[in-house]
Amino acid sequence: MGGLPYLDLADGAVSTRGPEVIAARGTHWCAETPFGLAVLRYRQVGKILRDRRFRQGSHNWPDTVGIEGSFADFWRASVIGREGAEHQKLRALAIPALREDYVRSLKPAFDEIAQDLCKTLREKDHCEFQTAFCEPFAGQAITTLLGMDRQDWPLVAHNAADLGLAMGIEAPKYQARFNKACETLFDLSDKLVGKVRKGRDSSSYVARMVAEFHRNGDCSYDELLNTIVISIFGGVDTTRALLGLGLSLFIENPDQWRALRNDASLIPAAVEEFIRARPTTTWATREAMEDVHLDGVHIAKGTVLHLLVHASARDPEICEDPSFDIKAKRRKHFGFGGGAHHCIGHFVARTDTACALAALRRTFRTVSYDGTPEWLPDSGNTGALSLPIRYEVDHAI
Repeated sequence: MGGLPYLDLADGAVSTRGPEVIAARGTHWCAETPFGLAVLRYRQVGKILRDRRFRQGSHNWPDTVGIEGSFADFWRASVIGREGAEHQKLRALAIPALREDYVRSLKPAFDEIAQDLCKTLREKDHCEFQTAFCEPFAGQAITTLLGMDRQDWPLVAHNAADLGLAMGIEAPKYQARFNKACETLFDLSDKLVGKVRKGRDSSSYVARMVAEFHRNGDCSYDELLNTIVISIFGGVDTTRALLGLGLSLFIENPDQWRALRNDASLIPAAVEEFIRARPTTTWATREAMEDVHLDGVHIAKGTVLHLLVHASARDPEICEDPSFDIKAKRRKHFGFGGGAHHCIGHFVARTDTACALAALRRTFRTVSYDGTPEWLPDSGNTGALSLPIRYEVDHAI
């Protein structure tokens, strides 16, 4: 593939939002990387997500970064790692269980969780935001979904956060940690299913999944547990990371925080703008199932393509103003993927993140960094390891 720009996405100092990516996007619609091709422009990302000659490519992530063990086995067997009829079989367990009317019924609980955490924030003027708000919020939201007691959130949240370490480019150094977390979450899922079967839970997401499992009759018990674990992982990791990334954007753009405080109707747009401007999942992945010729590039069978969320959402062809702006009209982003592998839990993530943002806008009059944040590399799955903030509480609300 001579003539294509090169991006060293294995280098933790290279950001998928950085100048190297912007320069490569100006040169070509794709670039070579250590992990395969990076797709940089909006039109080609959309085409590839809809093209059935490409399959979900994340199934080979363990091989790409060199990890093995319980997480790698779980990942390959998950709904993300399957294709065709096998993939549809597993999606059929989760999609009915996450119908929008059910997710909307959880909104009062999500609101209450956010408001309770903000009461604690109001007692001081600074905190480490990830541990004070993002992680407990995401953890309590998922325990609500799972039919667990809210106070049991650390077990779920901490282990789901550890699973997230498997999805970054530095995954090998965390292997023992995320393999142990994977085993813990499978054990938890088994206990939750047992609770349903004993008649002690008839309304949670797990109960709804078990009902679909019995109605479907085509899935194994291991596949049921796997689908519950992938739901826990996605549910915690996405919300936890997205809230920290989103608040950092508001800190760096205080005029946008003022706009949000003045107009609560901007909350849904703000959530979407988080994903466009600083996505936690920096790319969606596809693999060519046959030789493909696309817009002047020959893509050999087996080539892995990483569809960069920020680069495509900020493509000058569809986005004239690349700044963070929650009032701007934007084209659809690809932060939740697309096509047959569109994220199952996207509506949960949008709903609970919006509930959290609603409570925070009533709590922080102003907010700024209180020290230097520490971030995971801005490739693969990213987010804040530490986000120290200082804020002025709004006592009028």
